[in-house]
Amino acid sequence: MRNTFKKIFSKMEKEQPEQEVNTPETDAATENTSATDTPEENPAGMSEESQQLRTQLEEIKNKYLYLAADFENYKRHSARERMDLMQTANRDVMAALLPVLDDFDRAEKTAGIPDGIKLIHHKLLQTLRQKGLKQLELQAGAAFDADTQEAVTEIPVPQEELKGKIVDIIEPGYLLGEKIIRFAKVVVGK
Repeated sequence: MRNTFKKIFSKMEKEQPEQEVNTPETDAATENTSATDTPEENPAGMSEESQQLRTQLEEIKNKYLYLAADFENYKRHSARERMDLMQTANRDVMAALLPVLDDFDRAEKTAGIPDGIKLIHHKLLQTLRQKGLKQLELQAGAAFDADTQEAVTEIPVPQEELKGKIVDIIEPGYLLGEKIIRFAKVVVGK
């Protein structure tokens, strides 16, 4: 591409006449000769070939600018894809570790587990939180939200105000950053 520019500029330099210093005598002479200009020259003093070279130069400049802008867009797009790929990989690892957290929670609720196991559970939970894992905040009696919760079953409830509300939480839901990686599994009253 640089060779193309060099060719264009060298042709333009050859075609441009040397500039003269204007004196009162040359001004009068140019006034007389301007009326007798040849029809091949345009008012700016450029030949057709130099005009074509200028238009080619403009086209090449525009192509270069579009190419540079496309390359910048490509760099941004590939960086965004790389970040999404890393987040997706993290999401898969976090989703694989969630059943382990559930097992720890069940073991803690049913039978007393030794203090060493509790420490391991706490450390695993803190590490996952540092990586962006958050547990969805749910309570029994709260309104059912299909955007963050999955109704596993519906059971009849004796009280009218519990209809359409969460009766029990089977598994908690989790967020990784702002995306849900597991919906909360709940029992809803009907």
